[in-house]
Amino acid sequence: MLQNWHLLSDDVQLALSRQALTQAAETIASHAELLAWEMEQGGLADRGGPDALRLLAAVVRVSGQDSMLGPVAGHA
Repeated sequence: MLQNWHLLSDDVQLALSRQALTQAAETIASHAELLAWEMEQGGLADRGGPDALRLLAAVVRVSGQDSMLGPVAGHA
């Protein structure tokens, strides 16, 4: 493991941060889909959850893709 994050160039820090966010978003989306599947299979109580979890998965994935486009307008 890197001993000092600040030894990395800004570009490398940004690339690593974006990759970490992308992986985190995919993990969240995958878990949401797994929970939706468990509800549909009867493993968890279904109170409208599968559709909500799939919506969450889609939003997280789209948000993750948007972050790859660069800084948000107006963000310093």
